[in-house]
Amino acid sequence: MSRVDRYKHIHDKSKPVEEKNGFNPRKEKNYTEEPRNSYYQEQEPLNEPQQNSEQAGSSEKPKGFSKKEKKPKKPRRKRRFSWPKRIALFFVVLIVLAVGFFFKGKSYAEHDNSLPKEAIETFNGVKSANGANNILILGSDTRGEDSGRADTIMVLQLDGPSKKPKLISFMRDTFVDIPGYDENKINAAYALGGADLVRQTLAENFNIQTRYYAKVDFQSFEKIIDSMFPNGVKIDAEKDLNLDGVDIAKGKQKMDGHTLLQYSRFRKDDEGDFGRVRRQQQVMTAVMGQLKNPLALLRTPESLGRLVGYMSTDVPTSFMLKNGPSLLLKGGSGIERLTIPVEGSWSNLDVDYAGSVLQIDLDTNKSAVQSFLDQ
Repeated sequence: MSRVDRYKHIHDKSKPVEEKNGFNPRKEKNYTEEPRNSYYQEQEPLNEPQQNSEQAGSSEKPKGFSKKEKKPKKPRRKRRFSWPKRIALFFVVLIVLAVGFFFKGKSYAEHDNSLPKEAIETFNGVKSANGANNILILGSDTRGEDSGRADTIMVLQLDGPSKKPKLISFMRDTFVDIPGYDENKINAAYALGGADLVRQTLAENFNIQTRYYAKVDFQSFEKIIDSMFPNGVKIDAEKDLNLDGVDIAKGKQKMDGHTLLQYSRFRKDDEGDFGRVRRQQQVMTAVMGQLKNPLALLRTPESLGRLVGYMSTDVPTSFMLKNGPSLLLKGGSGIERLTIPVEGSWSNLDVDYAGSVLQIDLDTNKSAVQSFLDQ
């Protein structure tokens, strides 16, 4: 065999191979899939270590990336009291302190052996028809020549129609009917039957119903004033006066308890009892007006307690605590005042068994009292 024949079919054997590897458009349609698959197959091994590293370091992931992981709780802020609650708490504390100082002053007065103890009297008080609480105020000096008689007779109206405190002063020489006795000076009613007979006398002659009573001895008055106003009470003296060795000059000044008492008791001039009653009302107005002073207000609960401890009264402590602040605030702006007998309704009269008295027009004065209290 020749060399030509031996290699003549060599191209035939290689032809199928060339065709197999040749360009075929139909077969090349899917070539994009093969690179894509091969790409991802090649990339998958690269991603596996990353995933493993993420799983291994899952504890180091930022918070919030994992649903299973709980957010840390924020520390709760302590709730502070709102201003209304703070104000309410302040007033509660203030009331508690006031009550405490009240009983402290009351206890002090009850254990003060320098003054005689005042016994509580039987008093059948009645509330006024107009809803007011009228308090009968009695003042006396157990050391004077009129010991046993009421030197001061007043009626203080609270919770009346006007909602303002009102004060009626009765002159001690007013000639009236005393139930169960003959006509006499109104201040004799206390000597004859105590506070309750004074209540009956006012009801019969002036149609005034009083619910409570309070009797203050003048020595107690001095101590109470000095307790409430250590620096004295500011007052404008009407004139130069002298009583029991106390000289008082006309004009504005500060008076301690003893001087203020003498000023309110003086009646040895042409005005007599008229001037004295006017000065008593002036003193009460001055005292009530100065209670608006913050320092006086701080001392008031204890002083009020001393007042209750020194005097004889049936006014309940609860009534004082309820009405005391209102009386101080309203009384500071001025107390409406009336004096009986009213001007032009009286005349001087001498009675054998009673001495010099004030004969009054009863109807005129009764009408004046009712008009004053009901307005």
